[in-house]
Amino acid sequence: MIVVGSGARHLEDEIRALGGELIEVEIRKFPDGEKYVRVLGSGEEATVVQSTFAPQDEKIIELLLIADALRERGVERLRAVVPYFAYSRQDRVTKEGEPVSVRAVMRALGLYYDELYVFDLHNPETLKFFPGKAVNLSPARAIAEYFAERLGEGIVLAPDRGALERAAAVAEKLGLEYSHFEKRRISPTEVQMRPVDVDVKGRNVLIVDDIISTGGTMIKAANLLREMGAEKVFVAATHGVFAEGAIERVSRAVDELAVTNTIPTPVSRISIVPDVLAL
Repeated sequence: MIVVGSGARHLEDEIRALGGELIEVEIRKFPDGEKYVRVLGSGEEATVVQSTFAPQDEKIIELLLIADALRERGVERLRAVVPYFAYSRQDRVTKEGEPVSVRAVMRALGLYYDELYVFDLHNPETLKFFPGKAVNLSPARAIAEYFAERLGEGIVLAPDRGALERAAAVAEKLGLEYSHFEKRRISPTEVQMRPVDVDVKGRNVLIVDDIISTGGTMIKAANLLREMGAEKVFVAATHGVFAEGAIERVSRAVDELAVTNTIPTPVSRISIVPDVLAL
Protein backbone atom coordinates (compact mmCIF):
# COMPACT_ATOMS: atom_id res chain seq x y z
CA MET A 1 0.00 0.00 0.00
CA ILE A 2 1.53 3.29 -1.13
CA VAL A 3 0.52 6.79 -0.08
CA VAL A 4 1.84 9.64 -2.23
CA GLY A 5 2.27 13.09 -0.70
CA SER A 6 2.11 16.34 -2.63
CA GLY A 7 5.89 16.26 -3.07
CA ALA A 8 5.64 13.06 -5.11
CA ARG A 9 2.52 13.70 -7.17
CA HIS A 10 4.71 13.85 -10.27
CA LEU A 11 5.58 10.15 -9.67
CA GLU A 12 2.02 8.97 -9.12
CA ASP A 13 1.10 7.98 -12.69
CA GLU A 14 4.30 5.99 -13.15
CA ILE A 15 3.88 4.24 -9.79
CA ARG A 16 0.37 3.21 -10.81
CA ALA A 17 1.47 2.18 -14.32
CA LEU A 18 4.18 -0.08 -12.90
CA GLY A 19 1.72 -1.84 -10.61
CA GLY A 20 2.00 0.13 -7.38
CA GLU A 21 -1.11 -0.08 -5.18
CA LEU A 22 -1.98 3.50 -4.28
CA ILE A 23 -4.47 4.65 -1.70
CA GLU A 24 -6.09 8.05 -1.90
CA VAL A 25 -5.11 10.86 0.40
CA GLU A 26 -6.80 14.23 0.62
CA ILE A 27 -4.38 17.09 1.11
CA ARG A 28 -5.36 20.73 1.29
CA LYS A 29 -4.87 23.82 3.41
CA PHE A 30 -7.04 25.42 6.04
CA PRO A 31 -7.81 29.11 5.48
CA ASP A 32 -5.03 30.04 7.92
CA GLY A 33 -2.47 28.11 5.85
CA GLU A 34 -2.15 25.01 8.03
CA LYS A 35 -2.17 21.63 6.27
CA TYR A 36 -5.12 19.26 6.30
CA VAL A 37 -4.54 15.57 5.55
CA ARG A 38 -7.01 12.68 5.37
CA VAL A 39 -5.97 9.17 4.35
CA LEU A 40 -8.77 7.23 2.62
CA GLY A 41 -7.57 3.69 3.18
CA SER A 42 -5.80 1.40 5.61
CA GLY A 43 -3.79 -1.80 5.94
CA GLU A 44 -1.13 -3.43 8.07
CA GLU A 45 1.79 -1.76 6.29
CA ALA A 46 2.20 1.40 4.27
CA THR A 47 4.89 3.15 2.28
CA VAL A 48 4.67 6.94 2.14
CA VAL A 49 6.45 8.56 -0.81
CA GLN A 50 7.16 12.24 -0.29
CA SER A 51 9.95 14.33 -1.78
CA THR A 52 10.75 17.37 0.36
CA PHE A 53 11.77 20.01 -2.16
CA ALA A 54 10.49 23.59 -1.84
CA PRO A 55 8.46 24.52 0.09
CA GLN A 56 10.46 22.13 2.24
CA ASP A 57 8.81 22.81 5.60
CA GLU A 58 5.33 22.12 4.23
CA LYS A 59 6.43 18.83 2.71
CA ILE A 60 8.03 17.69 5.98
CA ILE A 61 4.95 18.59 8.05
CA GLU A 62 2.81 16.72 5.52
CA LEU A 63 5.04 13.66 5.85
CA LEU A 64 4.45 13.72 9.61
CA LEU A 65 0.69 14.30 9.31
CA ILE A 66 0.26 11.43 6.83
CA ALA A 67 2.12 9.13 9.22
CA ASP A 68 -0.02 10.22 12.15
CA ALA A 69 -3.18 9.62 10.11
CA LEU A 70 -1.99 6.16 9.09
CA ARG A 71 -1.17 5.24 12.69
CA GLU A 72 -4.66 6.44 13.66
CA ARG A 73 -6.06 4.03 11.06
CA GLY A 74 -4.17 1.16 12.64
CA VAL A 75 -1.23 0.80 10.25
CA GLU A 76 1.42 -1.11 12.17
CA ARG A 77 4.50 -0.67 10.00
CA LEU A 78 5.45 2.50 8.17
CA ARG A 79 8.12 3.23 5.60
CA ALA A 80 9.07 6.70 4.43
CA VAL A 81 10.57 7.01 0.95
CA VAL A 82 11.98 10.50 0.58
CA PRO A 83 13.57 10.87 -2.88
CA TYR A 84 14.93 14.34 -2.08
CA PHE A 85 15.66 14.91 1.62
CA ALA A 86 15.53 18.58 2.61
CA TYR A 87 17.97 19.97 5.18
CA SER A 88 20.48 17.21 4.34
CA ARG A 89 23.23 19.75 3.65
CA GLN A 90 22.90 21.23 7.14
CA ASP A 91 24.75 18.31 8.71
CA ARG A 92 27.12 20.07 11.11
CA VAL A 93 27.41 23.04 13.41
CA THR A 94 29.61 25.74 11.84
CA LYS A 95 28.70 28.55 14.26
CA GLU A 96 27.89 28.25 17.94
CA GLY A 97 24.15 28.14 18.51
CA GLU A 98 23.23 26.38 15.25
CA PRO A 99 21.31 23.08 15.08
CA VAL A 100 22.27 19.98 13.12
CA SER A 101 19.16 20.39 11.01
CA VAL A 102 19.24 17.02 9.26
CA ARG A 103 19.36 15.34 12.68
CA ALA A 104 16.29 17.27 13.86
CA VAL A 105 14.28 16.22 10.79
CA MET A 106 15.34 12.56 10.96
CA ARG A 107 14.52 12.33 14.66
CA ALA A 108 11.08 13.83 14.05
CA LEU A 109 10.37 11.29 11.29
CA GLY A 110 11.62 8.55 13.59
CA LEU A 111 8.72 9.24 15.96
CA TYR A 112 6.38 7.69 13.35
CA TYR A 113 8.32 5.77 10.72
CA ASP A 114 10.01 2.40 11.17
CA GLU A 115 12.11 2.64 8.01
CA LEU A 116 13.54 5.51 5.98
CA TYR A 117 14.75 5.34 2.37
CA VAL A 118 16.43 8.30 0.67
CA PHE A 119 18.26 8.80 -2.63
CA ASP A 120 21.87 9.94 -2.81
CA LEU A 121 21.90 11.74 0.54
CA HIS A 122 24.45 14.56 0.79
CA ASN A 123 26.17 12.88 3.75
CA PRO A 124 25.10 9.22 4.19
CA GLU A 125 26.68 9.19 7.65
CA THR A 126 23.77 11.31 8.87
CA LEU A 127 21.40 8.35 8.47
CA LYS A 128 22.62 7.32 11.93
CA PHE A 129 20.33 10.04 13.32
CA PHE A 130 17.24 8.09 12.23
CA PRO A 131 16.36 5.66 15.03
CA GLY A 132 15.12 2.83 12.78
CA LYS A 133 16.33 1.19 9.57
CA ALA A 134 17.70 3.84 7.21
CA VAL A 135 19.00 3.24 3.68
CA ASN A 136 20.71 5.52 1.16
CA LEU A 137 19.65 4.38 -2.33
CA SER A 138 21.83 4.88 -5.40
CA PRO A 139 20.44 6.19 -8.69
CA ALA A 140 23.33 4.55 -10.58
CA ARG A 141 21.11 1.98 -12.33
CA ALA A 142 18.69 4.61 -13.57
CA ILE A 143 21.41 7.00 -14.77
CA ALA A 144 23.36 4.20 -16.45
CA GLU A 145 20.32 2.87 -18.31
CA TYR A 146 19.35 6.35 -19.51
CA PHE A 147 22.79 7.22 -20.89
CA ALA A 148 23.96 3.77 -22.05
CA GLU A 149 23.26 4.25 -25.78
CA ARG A 150 24.13 7.96 -25.79
CA LEU A 151 27.49 7.36 -24.14
CA GLY A 152 28.62 4.33 -26.13
CA GLU A 153 32.21 3.45 -25.26
CA GLY A 154 32.71 6.74 -23.48
CA ILE A 155 33.98 7.77 -20.05
CA VAL A 156 32.24 8.64 -16.79
CA LEU A 157 33.71 11.50 -14.77
CA ALA A 158 33.03 12.95 -11.34
CA PRO A 159 33.40 16.74 -10.96
CA ASP A 160 35.76 16.19 -8.01
CA ARG A 161 37.35 13.40 -6.00
CA GLY A 162 34.57 13.48 -3.43
CA ALA A 163 32.06 12.40 -6.07
CA LEU A 164 34.26 9.63 -7.50
CA GLU A 165 32.29 6.81 -5.86
CA ARG A 166 29.13 8.04 -7.56
CA ALA A 167 30.79 8.12 -11.00
CA ALA A 168 32.31 4.68 -10.36
CA ALA A 169 28.89 3.20 -9.57
CA VAL A 170 27.49 4.42 -12.91
CA ALA A 171 30.60 3.37 -14.86
CA GLU A 172 30.55 -0.12 -13.37
CA LYS A 173 26.94 -0.58 -14.48
CA LEU A 174 28.06 0.31 -18.01
CA GLY A 175 31.43 -1.42 -17.95
CA LEU A 176 33.21 1.84 -18.75
CA GLU A 177 36.30 3.70 -17.60
CA TYR A 178 35.87 6.39 -14.95
CA SER A 179 37.85 9.10 -13.25
CA HIS A 180 37.41 12.53 -11.69
CA PHE A 181 38.40 16.15 -12.13
CA GLU A 182 41.21 17.54 -10.06
CA LYS A 183 40.89 21.12 -8.90
CA ARG A 184 43.97 23.27 -8.31
CA ARG A 185 43.86 26.84 -7.07
CA ILE A 186 46.27 28.92 -9.16
CA SER A 187 45.30 32.34 -7.78
CA PRO A 188 42.94 33.76 -5.13
CA THR A 189 40.22 34.04 -7.78
CA GLU A 190 41.01 31.21 -10.22
CA VAL A 191 40.67 27.43 -9.85
CA GLN A 192 42.03 25.16 -12.59
CA MET A 193 40.23 21.87 -13.37
CA ARG A 194 41.59 18.84 -15.20
CA PRO A 195 40.45 15.22 -15.53
CA VAL A 196 42.88 12.78 -13.92
CA ASP A 197 44.61 10.04 -15.94
CA VAL A 198 42.13 9.80 -18.83
CA ASP A 199 42.23 10.81 -22.49
CA VAL A 200 38.88 12.23 -23.57
CA LYS A 201 39.84 13.10 -27.16
CA GLY A 202 37.25 11.74 -29.59
CA ARG A 203 35.20 10.10 -26.83
CA ASN A 204 31.82 10.83 -25.28
CA VAL A 205 31.90 11.90 -21.63
CA LEU A 206 29.24 11.76 -18.90
CA ILE A 207 29.78 13.94 -15.81
CA VAL A 208 27.83 12.69 -12.77
CA ASP A 209 27.11 14.55 -9.53
CA ASP A 210 24.58 14.44 -6.70
CA ILE A 211 23.16 17.98 -6.88
CA ILE A 212 23.23 20.71 -9.50
CA SER A 213 22.40 24.19 -8.24
CA THR A 214 23.99 27.02 -10.23
CA GLY A 215 25.67 24.61 -12.66
CA GLY A 216 28.87 26.65 -12.74
CA THR A 217 31.17 23.67 -12.12
CA MET A 218 29.45 21.61 -14.82
CA ILE A 219 29.74 24.40 -17.39
CA LYS A 220 33.42 24.87 -16.63
CA ALA A 221 34.05 21.13 -16.84
CA ALA A 222 32.14 20.83 -20.13
CA ASN A 223 34.05 23.70 -21.74
CA LEU A 224 37.34 22.14 -20.67
CA LEU A 225 36.38 18.74 -22.07
CA ARG A 226 35.54 20.33 -25.43
CA GLU A 227 38.93 22.06 -25.48
CA MET A 228 40.51 18.66 -24.85
CA GLY A 229 38.70 17.17 -27.86
CA ALA A 230 35.78 15.33 -26.25
CA GLU A 231 33.13 14.28 -28.76
CA LYS A 232 29.86 14.72 -26.81
CA VAL A 233 29.47 15.92 -23.23
CA PHE A 234 26.53 14.80 -21.09
CA VAL A 235 25.68 15.87 -17.55
CA ALA A 236 23.60 13.89 -15.04
CA ALA A 237 22.70 14.48 -11.42
CA THR A 238 20.43 12.92 -8.85
CA HIS A 239 18.82 16.13 -7.62
CA GLY A 240 18.09 19.11 -9.84
CA VAL A 241 17.98 21.95 -7.30
CA PHE A 242 18.39 24.49 -10.06
CA ALA A 243 18.98 28.17 -9.40
CA GLU A 244 17.10 30.47 -11.76
CA GLY A 245 18.47 30.14 -15.31
CA ALA A 246 20.76 27.22 -14.44
CA ILE A 247 18.96 24.68 -16.65
CA GLU A 248 19.33 26.93 -19.68
CA ARG A 249 22.97 27.79 -18.94
CA VAL A 250 24.04 24.16 -18.44
CA SER A 251 21.98 22.92 -21.39
CA ARG A 252 23.69 25.39 -23.72
CA ALA A 253 27.11 24.12 -22.60
CA VAL A 254 26.48 20.37 -23.01
CA ASP A 255 24.88 17.93 -25.45
CA GLU A 256 22.30 16.85 -22.87
CA LEU A 257 21.49 17.62 -19.26
CA ALA A 258 19.29 15.08 -17.43
CA VAL A 259 18.52 14.60 -13.75
CA THR A 260 16.41 12.06 -11.89
CA ASN A 261 12.82 12.79 -10.95
CA THR A 262 13.46 13.13 -7.21
CA ILE A 263 12.47 16.75 -7.93
CA PRO A 264 10.18 17.64 -10.86
CA THR A 265 12.02 19.86 -13.37
CA PRO A 266 11.94 20.21 -17.17
CA VAL A 267 15.01 17.95 -17.38
CA SER A 268 13.92 15.28 -14.84
CA ARG A 269 14.05 12.54 -17.46
CA ILE A 270 15.59 9.72 -15.38
CA SER A 271 13.12 7.77 -13.27
CA ILE A 272 13.76 6.39 -9.79
CA VAL A 273 10.25 4.89 -9.57
CA PRO A 274 11.42 1.31 -10.37
CA ASP A 275 13.82 1.57 -7.43
CA VAL A 276 11.00 2.76 -5.15
CA LEU A 277 8.75 -0.12 -6.18
CA ALA A 278 11.56 -2.62 -5.69
CA LEU A 279 11.73 -1.87 -1.95
